[in-house]
This record gives sequence, structure tokens and C-alpha cells, in this order.
Amino acid sequence: MANLQTIPSGASQVLPREVVNGRERVFIRDPPWISAFLMKNFYFKAKMKNGFKLEFQEIERRKYQVLRRRQIQAETEAWEKMVEEYRELEREMCEKKLAPNLPYMKKLFLGWFEPLRNAIEKEQKAEKTKKKAAFAPFIDCLPADKMAVIVMHKLMGLLMTGDRDERSVRVVEAAVQIGAAIEHEVRIHNFLEKTKKSQRKGISAESPESMTNETIILRKRVQNLIRRKRVSEAQKLVKNDKFKSWGRDTQAKLGCCLIELLTETAYVQPPVSQSTENPPDFRPAFRHTFKIATNEAGQNPVKRYGVIVCDPVIHSGLDRSVNHMMVPYVPMLVPPKKWKGYDKGGYLFLPSYLMRTHGSRQQQDAIKCAPVKQMQKVYEALDTLGNTKWRVNRRILNVVETVWGGGGNIAGLVNRNDVHIPELHSDAAEEIKKWKWNMRKAKKINRERHSQRCDIELKLSVAHKMKDEDGFYYPHNLDFRGRAYPMHPHLNHLSSDLCRGLLEFAEGRPLGKSGVYWLKIHLANLYGGVVKKLSYDQRLAFVENHLNEVLDSADNPLNGNRWWLKAEDPFQCLAACMNLSEALKSSSPHTVISHLPIHQDGSCNGLQHYAALGKDSMEAAAVNLIAGDKPADVYSEIAARVHDIIRLDSEKDPTIDPNATIAKLLVDQVDRKLVKQTVMTSVYGVTYVGAREQIKRRLQEKGLITDDRLLFSAACYGAKVTMAALGELFQAARGIMVWLGDCAKVIASENQPVRWTTPLGLPVVQPYFKSQRHIIKTSLQVLALQREGDSVEARKQRTAFPPNFVHSLDSTHMMMTAIACRDSGLQFAGVHDSFWTHACDVDKMNQILREKFVELYSMPILENLLENFHTSYPTLTFPALPKRGNFDLREVLKSPYFFN
Repeated sequence: MANLQTIPSGASQVLPREVVNGRERVFIRDPPWISAFLMKNFYFKAKMKNGFKLEFQEIERRKYQVLRRRQIQAETEAWEKMVEEYRELEREMCEKKLAPNLPYMKKLFLGWFEPLRNAIEKEQKAEKTKKKAAFAPFIDCLPADKMAVIVMHKLMGLLMTGDRDERSVRVVEAAVQIGAAIEHEVRIHNFLEKTKKSQRKGISAESPESMTNETIILRKRVQNLIRRKRVSEAQKLVKNDKFKSWGRDTQAKLGCCLIELLTETAYVQPPVSQSTENPPDFRPAFRHTFKIATNEAGQNPVKRYGVIVCDPVIHSGLDRSVNHMMVPYVPMLVPPKKWKGYDKGGYLFLPSYLMRTHGSRQQQDAIKCAPVKQMQKVYEALDTLGNTKWRVNRRILNVVETVWGGGGNIAGLVNRNDVHIPELHSDAAEEIKKWKWNMRKAKKINRERHSQRCDIELKLSVAHKMKDEDGFYYPHNLDFRGRAYPMHPHLNHLSSDLCRGLLEFAEGRPLGKSGVYWLKIHLANLYGGVVKKLSYDQRLAFVENHLNEVLDSADNPLNGNRWWLKAEDPFQCLAACMNLSEALKSSSPHTVISHLPIHQDGSCNGLQHYAALGKDSMEAAAVNLIAGDKPADVYSEIAARVHDIIRLDSEKDPTIDPNATIAKLLVDQVDRKLVKQTVMTSVYGVTYVGAREQIKRRLQEKGLITDDRLLFSAACYGAKVTMAALGELFQAARGIMVWLGDCAKVIASENQPVRWTTPLGLPVVQPYFKSQRHIIKTSLQVLALQREGDSVEARKQRTAFPPNFVHSLDSTHMMMTAIACRDSGLQFAGVHDSFWTHACDVDKMNQILREKFVELYSMPILENLLENFHTSYPTLTFPALPKRGNFDLREVLKSPYFFN
């Protein structure tokens, strides 16, 4: 107040008068103290606002750093934590003189841990012999206890997914994977040891005299980065610090040595009542044996191969405690590293590669040599998919746990109990034959159920681990065609209905008017059957007519009418019921926050891409590239054509036409489901044999043909008729497929792989080469490692090119859509030809994906491909481009059922 000016004459200054509309207006200037007060108030508010903003940013930064440290620990210290757990269990067992109350798998691991660790320590201390020379420098690289834990968990993980007959795994596969896991852990172990030493002031692993200037500079940089908590950057420096890859030979030799030590030290005791007079019956947990290889078409016969087989005692309780197995690639707590190269991106420490090349040297070289600018859009698309934040839908998880705890067998969950193995009650030859058949069938069903139970347990274990997190992320990478996949293999949105039902967007958005509409459409789609083939208005009416069931499903999912269980995708349907129920009960449905991803799926997407390439109006209409009153259903159309052909054949004389009898048998079994898979895969190069097997499975499901020979004949006939009907309807698509195959044939005839670049700049090389066997001697057996040879598989190069090329185009469309959705502020997830976003944003995403499809096929794709071939293979002559129609691609922009 002391700084305020004195008010002149005790009042505000009066400014000159002004006459407006005949009335006199008087302007009075505020006194200076008023202006000063207001300015100070505005400044204070602005300062407080910025202060709150800065404080919020600081809180978010600290939260991110905590999550990042947890993520780094999850990637780098997982095995260390497991080792510490076994050490603690050992101490507890010694102190209390009894084994702790542990789950089944933990008990087994605890029993094997100490003997295996001691055996590895003994091997590490042993003098170098000719046998040890192959892996001597490498078996000493890790502490024995950590190495023991890795071997146990890796081998058991492989046995879970191995040969279903005896729960066995090939020695070569187990050895290489265990060796690779040890090598990766050595890299992390070395990095952590170096960074620990770097943090100790004045202490160095090497004396300054013995270090080069480059080493001293590197250590100082690492020390500085660690101090500033920039661990990933330090890791990049250390990754390049003189660590050479061991190679598959060394990995296999070390892996065989460790497997041999495990087979010698791990024992189990059958759970039978033992007499006190007799010693306990201990037997080896694993045994190394050989199997006779079955000859496969196109492969050289191999007489024998080594396997590791686990004891039935281990196998019997595995599926009920598989959630105690260690899963290395889990969802990330922080956004993945941005992709910047072949091995630069994804997880912070776990090995991450842009593409799953499966050892193809030429594909790896193509990716590594591609300019960063050319690959930029691909990197951006993967980063967009990886930055989508997910969380576990706890309400659905509770329902799943209740169903699973009650024995499963509903909502698509496998029955937790095995089927009864039949007993033989007669010596008659016919009865014995029937009994053997039923017994084999029952055992096959039990093996399949066991495998499915293990899979569900793994998915639920990840869901339990992540359920209390605010959100998590899935780093993505590509297959060689460019299709994107989450790097975490178990609980992800590309998986089953169970996984999709358990996952939702971590960020919620208000439904809005359009969101309520799309949520109802989404619910109808998930209910499936004929409903999802209706028009939008009819789908909306279906949901409106079943609102009572929707509300009942949401309120009493397990004790009510359980309408949601009738859906094709029951858990996703239940999640939609819960979200819609919440909106309907709200006084303001449009303001209800929704976390549910809403799907927009392509209509037989492979044929959509062929129709756009061929620009054939009839084919475009068949797959919804042209607007219609309701969605065109190509599967139903093909089914109708197949039915007409079979009906005509059934009316012929069986003595003249041998197909007449089978046609009479099939005429009433032809429906959309019978032909759907064959039509869907036809554009991806399905063969006659593949089509036959698909139709055979559908006929088996119907159960009307029980005789195996008759079933086979019916499947052969059904496949032939279905392929013929497809050829009639999609002639332009067939012409493009033939042209692509002919081009590939020309290239492969010169012993060259087919290579091309997608419209987004991703280089693709088909990895079909004849493999070469490389023999190495290990402590366990002689192994034959497979290497990529120099000769291409000409037939595979030709038949695989059309589907691979179309896959590369649908992946391009998805990536273009992902980037555009990101730029428009939308959350986006892509599952090949299914695009997901919030309900309120579906209209915007629909517009974007149509625009990007038109943009993609406005390019001269086939012309560019042919020019690419001429450039890459200048000495070869290629067939002329196939004829195409004059379909106007802009029709797609007006087609409501193009993606729906």
C-alpha cells in the first residue's frame, strides 16, 4: 500500500465526455492502485498456474522414473530374483528341517536347484579337458546358481510346448535356446558389473595404465550416464563394448553340457505310498533318448534325432502350476524405446529386433542396409502401436477366474478335467480294434486339453501380474512381410477372445453420441452369427431388442440368464455388455467414460486388396468396396454357388457320374461355415490339399459322416467344387495371382529369392532357401544344426509370393492408418485387418482408413513392382501385366461396410 499513488482530488480522473446515440457517456480512469492490484493478481494467478503445471510435470516425471526403474529391473534382474528366491527357500528348508509348502513346480525346481548348482560349480572348477575346451570360456561367465535357474526354467518351458506325445523336446532346439539365454544373461551381467564398478569413485576393474584412451573415455561416459540415470544410453555404449556373439555352435555345445548336468542331477519321486522297510523310489526327472524321424514331403529323411523326455510325474501336475514358470517378455510399464534400426528399439534391455527373420541372412542385410529415411514411416507405425497404453479389465478377470476355478468348459475355456480312458471288456478282435481307436482318440483329446490348460494358465498369470498396474505397453515388431505383432507372446490383443476380453485401453474417453451407437454395433458384431452380417440398422435393432439380456449379463454374468455365453466371442461380448449397461444406467449416457476398444474389420480383406489391384467392379462389389444397403457376404455367395453345383451333381445318375453319391450326401451340409476358411485362405495361396483338410474339419464338426474313407472322399469333392466356384467369381484376382506366381517362377529359376519393397519403404526378401546341415560334436550327442543354404526353394518361392505380397500390402494399409490416427489424436491398435479405437473416435478412424486405402491403391503398385523386378533382375524377362478393370477407387470412401 505504501507504493500506491495518491488518489488525485480524492476521486478518479474524469476523461472527456463522448456523445453516443444522443446520450452522453462519461469515462472514468481507474486509479493507479486498482490497476496495480489487478496486474499483481493476474501475475500471481499465472504464476500459480505455471507452478501447478510444473509440479504436475515433476510428479509425472518421478512416476515415470519409478516405472522405468521397475522395467529395467524386470528385464535385467529377473533371473537374479529367481536365484534369490531359491536361496531363501533353501535357508527356510534347512532351518525348519522340512520343505516349505510350495506349488508343484516350485517344489520340483527347489529339489533340482542345489544338485544342479553344485554340478555346474564343479564343472567350472574342473581342469580344462578336451571335452570342456569347446565351452570352457563360456561356462565360467555366470554364477552357477543363476545358470542353474536358467537351465531349469528354459528346459521346462520348452517341454510344455514340445512333442505332445511324450512331452519331449529336441536336443538341438533345447541346447541352442539355453545357450542363447545364457549368452544374453552374460551380456546383462557384464553390463551391470561394469556399471557398478564405474559408480565406485576411484575404483576401476582395470588399472589406468592397462586401459586404452578409448576404454577410459567409454568408462567415463558410462559413469556419467549412470549418475544421470540414463541407463538405456549407457547400455547402448556397453552393448558395443567388445562383446562378440558366441554363435550357434558355442550356444549348442554349452547348452548340451548344461542339459547333461541336469539329466544327471534332477530326480523325482512317484507319489505312491512307500513302505518304511523299502527305500524311496527315486528316478531321473529327464532322460536323453533318440526318436525315429518321420519322413515329410520334400525333406530328406533323417534316421534319428535326439530328444529330452520328462518323467510322467512332472507332466501330470504341470498344467496346474505352469503360472510359476518365468515369462521373459512381459508387457512394459513404460513406453518402448523408439525404433531406429534393426536392433535399436523395443525393450530397454531384452534383445529386440525390428523383424523376425528366423535366421535369414539376406533379409537381415536388407533391413540393416535400408536408409533410415526410407524406413522412417515403418518405425513411426511400430512406435504408434507400441505407445498404445493398455490395462487389465478387472471385472472380466474376476469372471474368468470364477469360471476357471469351477472347472472351465464354458465360454470357450477348455475343460480342466481329462476325458475317461476307455477300458477293454472283451477279447473279440473287433472290440479290441474299436478299443484301440477310442483309447488313441481319448489320449489325443487329453494331450490337447493339457496344452490348452497350460496356455490359459500362462495368460492368467500375466493378467494377475499386471492387474494392479495403471497401464502397460506392448512393443511391436514385424514378420518378414511387414505384419506387426506384439513381442510379448501370451496376453496380447492379437490372441484369443479370452485375451481380448481381459484387455482394454488404459485411457478412457467419453462415449459421446456416436460412441453409444458404435458400442451397440460392436456388441452385435461380437454376438456374431448371422447378426454381424445384417445392416447397421438391423444390428442396432437386435441390441435394442435384447437390452434386458445385456443388463442381466452385466449385473449377473454367472448367476443370471448368461445370454453373453451364446456369443461367438463371449468374454468380449460380456465386456461390451458391462460398458453399455453402465451407459444405459447413467443419467447422461454420452458422458460415460469408455475404455473399450471398438473394432472395425475388413470384409475378406485379402480379396479386398486383390479387387483394388484388379479394379474389377464385380469383385469390388462382392467384398464391399462399393456401397450397399447391407454388407455383401462373399462367403455366403460362394456357399450358394457351391450348393448349386452340388445339387446339380446330386441329380445325376450314380452309375454314370461317381460324384453323384457324394453330392447327395453333401447337398444338405453346404453352408457359409463349410466354405469360409477355404475362401478366406484362397487369396493366400491355399492348395487343393489345404482346402481338402479345411473342409474335412468342418464336416467332422458336423458329425454326420462317421466313416473315415467316406469323409475323405467328401472332403476331396467339396474342395474341388469350392475352388471351382472361387475361380468363377474372382477371375481378375486369379489373373493377378497367376501373374505374381509366374514372376516369382522366373526369378527363382535363376536361383534368386523374390525381393520387393513395400509402398511404405520396407524391403522384403522371401526367406525360402534349401537348408544346409552343419555337424558339431557336443558332450551329449552329435548335433546337426541347420543353416540357410545358397540354393532357393524354387517351388516355395513361387507359391508363397502371391500371399506374401498381399500381406505386405495389408500391413502397409494398417501402418498408414496407424500414423494418420496418431496425427489425429486417436488411440489405435491394429490386428492385421482389424483396426481398433475408442467408441467416440470410430467415425474419424473410418474416414482415415478409407482415405488411406484409396491413397495406397492410387499408386501404380503392380507397375512399380514390375519396374522393381527389372531393376533388381536386369537380365530376366517377365510376363506382361495382367489386364485390369476401370473400377473407381473413390467409391470406397462412400462404402459403409468396407470395414465394419
